[in-house]
This record gives sequence, C-alpha cells and structure tokens, in this order.
Amino acid sequence: MKICLVTPAGKQSRAGNRTTADRWAKILKGLGHRVSVVKEYDGSNADLMIAIHAWRSYNSIRIFSNKFPERPLIVLLAGTDIYRFQHTHPEETIDSMERATVLISLHNLVHQAIPKKFSGKLNLIYQSALPLIKQKTPTKRYFDVCVVGHLRDEKDSLRAAYAARKLPLKSRLRIIHLGKAHNQRWSRFAREEELKNPRFKWRKEVASWKVRDQYSKSHALVISSVMEGGANVVSEALAAELPVIASKIDGNVGLLGADYAGYYPARDTKALTHLLLKAETDPSFLAILESQCRAKRILFYPERERDGWKTLLANLE
Repeated sequence: MKICLVTPAGKQSRAGNRTTADRWAKILKGLGHRVSVVKEYDGSNADLMIAIHAWRSYNSIRIFSNKFPERPLIVLLAGTDIYRFQHTHPEETIDSMERATVLISLHNLVHQAIPKKFSGKLNLIYQSALPLIKQKTPTKRYFDVCVVGHLRDEKDSLRAAYAARKLPLKSRLRIIHLGKAHNQRWSRFAREEELKNPRFKWRKEVASWKVRDQYSKSHALVISSVMEGGANVVSEALAAELPVIASKIDGNVGLLGADYAGYYPARDTKALTHLLLKAETDPSFLAILESQCRAKRILFYPERERDGWKTLLANLE
C-alpha cells in the first residue's frame, strides 16, 4: 500500500512523536509498503493514513477522511490526547476518534480513559527498542540515574533533581538529564537547578547514540511524567537492562504492570527521594526492579512490534 504517515514533529526533531514515526516507517517499509512521513497531509493519493496524535494531526485526519471516506485511517492516541485534549479540545479530538478506523494505544490501560464507544477500535502495539550494543558498565564513582526526554510540564521533568537534593551527604547519586527544554521557561529552570544542585547535570539534547551510551553507564532511569501515552523511554530502558523508577500513572502502569515495585505517587518529591536512596543503598531492591523489568522485556522486542503492524494491516484488507 501507499501509506501517508502524519506526525506533528518535524524531520529534525528528536521528540517522541518523530521517533515513533521514523520507527514505524521503517517497519512498514520492511513489510513492503511505500511510506511518506509528513507533518501535514497535502491531499495527495494514499491507500491508508496513519496519524500520530488525534488533536495535533486533526486537520490532516479530517481532510483525508473527507476525501477518502472508505479508506482506512489509523490514529495513534498520544498521552496528551488521552489525558488532556479529549477534555480541553473535545470537538477535534473526539472527531478524530470517530473518523478513525483503528485507534492505536501504546499501553494497556487506555481503554479506561477514553469513551467506551471507542474501545472496540483500540489496537495495542507496544513500542519496541533495541538492546545495547556494548556491555552495560555503570559508573563506580557515582550512582548515576538518568532522565531522558524534553523538559516540559507533562514530564514533571525536574522532579528527580528535586528529590536528589534531599539525599544524605554521603550519597553518591547524581541525576543526569538528557533532553532539550520545551521553552525558555524550562531552560531557565534547568540552568538554575544545575547551579544550586550539585547532584543534577543537564546534558541538553544529544544524539541517540549518546543517549544509549548514558544508558550503559547508568544504574537506573526515572520517568517522572504526570501523563504519558506509553513512553518509548521505558522500552529503551528495559531493552538496555536498566531498572526503572516511575511515577504511578496509567501510562507507566500500563507498561510495567500493577505489581511493579518501583512506583512513587506522581509529583511526590519525598517518595521519590525514598526510592532513589533505596535503589542506591539496597541491592536486593534494585535486584527486584531488574528482575521485574527483565520479565517485561519481551513486550518490547522489535519483532513483536513488527508482527503487530503486520497483523493489523492484514486485518484491514
């Protein structure tokens, strides 16, 4: 098929939406399809549209649906679609869900958060990640914990840094943050935090190989988001054999499971400080996290994501 894949993130972006689009394009091309990745649909002929983000890609969804009402339309529900825009911008977001032939979910609790009438359209495809090429060798001088992603409100991006401030003096823990600031406000927050918090290092946006290099040197990863649609950083951490400490929100629980031992209440600095210290000082706790992450790793194998797309597209024919 000729597939138009729409993403709100530009070609040079390292945002999650672009990472997802590029990976899906590679998978779909590997399955024999012709794929064009665009920010906006221009009305050209396509057998199928895949739109990342129900609200941000609404214009493209509407134009394609009106022009080719009988052709399949697949819409990925982003975290902000599920947990914000269906409430703040319901006209566009819900209409995208109505028009979609299939709604892609990236974690297994999405059905609880969207209107029940759309649950029959949901198709779960976990985002995959590749294992590290080189051996994982965490630093010995420090207990490095990485945070990966843009600094923005939805990510509660400096929560790990705030938690690290409260650690005892003897702690060797550092927070290494990789990701650019979403705006000048967040850039200022990060620079100020780095000046007054010796445990916080902001590396800004770096190439993907540098992110993977940081995974290999780290002891754990924190995902502190207050809303997520199913973050690829979790997949990457598990593929890198890196234990995860996560805010207890649906987007994380839907990936790691209800019984995962590494949760803390979102925005709870004190609780996160406790988990960070426990990870650093209690080898048995870290071993539990590693074991639980290892058990989940199969969900994020590349061949599983590829087979999910193969089955989905075959069912549309």
